[in-house]
Amino acid sequence: MTELRDRLFKLLQDPRVAKLMQDPNVQQIFVKGLRFRGRAQGAMDLRVRQLAKLLNLATQRDLRALHRRIRHLESELREAQERIIEAEDAREAQARS
Repeated sequence: MTELRDRLFKLLQDPRVAKLMQDPNVQQIFVKGLRFRGRAQGAMDLRVRQLAKLLNLATQRDLRALHRRIRHLESELREAQERIIEAEDAREAQARS
């Protein structure tokens, strides 16, 4: 993939290609190609998610959501532990007085 990107970058530096890219018709075709690629990728992503759900597999999206949920629960646990420590300290201070 890196080789392809390097070759494309080199090609785009060619003055003939730069001139061609200024043509409105070429620009329209280029934009349509990008849109088509986006739609095709979206459709493929949807099919992969549907297949993963059908096979009961976790997707990258599922894992990210799970990681967010774990971080949230860890934060709530830390807050609860701090409240317990504060309550114990208050109880000890009250017992001393």
